[in-house]
Amino acid sequence: MSVLEPSPRKDANSVPKPSRSRSLLILCAGALMTILDGNIVTVAMPAVQRDLGFSAAGLAWVVNAYLIPFGGLLLLAGRLGDLLGRKRMFTSGLALFTLASVLCGVAGDQGTLVAARALQGVGGAATMAVVLGMIVALYPQPREQARAIAVFSAVGATGAALGTFLGGALTQAAGWHWIFLINLPIGVVAWFAAVRVLPADQGAGPGRSADWWGALLVTGALMTTVWTIIGSAGRSAGATLALAGLSAALFAGFAVRQGRAAHPLLRLGILRSRTLAGANGTQVLMLGTMYGFQYIGTLYLQRVLGQDELATSLAFLPAPLLIGAITLGLAARLVGRFGPYRVLLAGLVLATAGMGLLAAARADGSYTADVLAPLLLLSAGFAVAMPALTGLAMSGVAERDAGLASGLFNTTQVVGGSLGLAVLTTLAAGRTGELLEKGSPLVAATADGYRLAFLVAAVLGAAALALAAATLRPGRETRRPGGGLPPRFPSAAHDGPGVR
Repeated sequence: MSVLEPSPRKDANSVPKPSRSRSLLILCAGALMTILDGNIVTVAMPAVQRDLGFSAAGLAWVVNAYLIPFGGLLLLAGRLGDLLGRKRMFTSGLALFTLASVLCGVAGDQGTLVAARALQGVGGAATMAVVLGMIVALYPQPREQARAIAVFSAVGATGAALGTFLGGALTQAAGWHWIFLINLPIGVVAWFAAVRVLPADQGAGPGRSADWWGALLVTGALMTTVWTIIGSAGRSAGATLALAGLSAALFAGFAVRQGRAAHPLLRLGILRSRTLAGANGTQVLMLGTMYGFQYIGTLYLQRVLGQDELATSLAFLPAPLLIGAITLGLAARLVGRFGPYRVLLAGLVLATAGMGLLAAARADGSYTADVLAPLLLLSAGFAVAMPALTGLAMSGVAERDAGLASGLFNTTQVVGGSLGLAVLTTLAAGRTGELLEKGSPLVAATADGYRLAFLVAAVLGAAALALAAATLRPGRETRRPGGGLPPRFPSAAHDGPGVR
């Protein structure tokens, strides 16, 4: 059985439609908790920094300590879901995530918060790794499955933007600790609902081994890479080069391990699909752009424009509203009419244009003049690009590899965000530090550092556009590896009944 391949279970068609709908709701709720938590801390960053004394570069670890184990353990968690059962993995992940959230909420020092965030990442990986596989099993019919995945994609896209709003509102009203403590009642309710409602499944059994060495290598490689980028300004060139070499060696070791392991986390043969490889590469660049915008855009509003947490959260509110409206309504119609390739390129053009506009944001600017238009362009671009990119990624693989492809897609999503955030925050902090040493005023130097980060994020968006145009053009891969035509992306006019 391949990684994340549907585990043996009852025919999904035997599950009553009301139960399927409730199951989809619970799966989306669990996923929403983990997605929100990747972004909910951004607005609260200045408050966390004031309370716990983080440095500018160290503050990024409040985000990266969550993202790195989350991304590094998704493949292993998916494999364990195959062996032990997906429902068991989902509920275990929810429980661990909820417990870690409480530990974050009561943290009184840097080390405790970063460690608890890492534990949250482990729980989030266990929760998220099995969600797409469970949705595919619940909705085996292509049209119903496409709509269910569209709902899941909408939850993910909206949740990423909604986290910024909720983080500011909770921080302003009750303090930053409550951005974590709020997960306790939600997690408890979601766990009990999952235990009662989700259909039971039968894993392959613990006798089949999980690739622990592979998980250790890929997680270590990600952590070393981010650490190399974040700390590059404060260490010698030789030390940075040594860390970069260690990171490359760990990635190479992971690749070698996957080629030799009896039950690898990632079967390397799946990457022969040009569409799948291109879609994942495009996602790394695109998510690097979006995560950088959410984090640095929040700091720009607070540290340059002087907005408090509540004003910042309200400033970001148009993003989840626009993303939700587009992903739940317009995106499927656009894909059905123009095809996912064209829609993806259009979305990337909008997002890149938005980042380009932000690169001109002024130190004495305003929200309406410098931020609102780029925010709307970025949100609209992401909302139309993400469902199209997901469809393209999944169309490039055979049915037997659908679960593995979804696990890989989730992993590169987190990897792109983590690495993009590390690069952009390091560039911004370095530029600001240089200007401060030359005597520039603090606000002006900070704004210039953020502008550099926005410009590099625009370059990443342009690179994502170029890669997508080169690798995802229709007709380059007319058949899936292993046989079978790629699925038709259903149009709004011919889809039949929606998910129920």
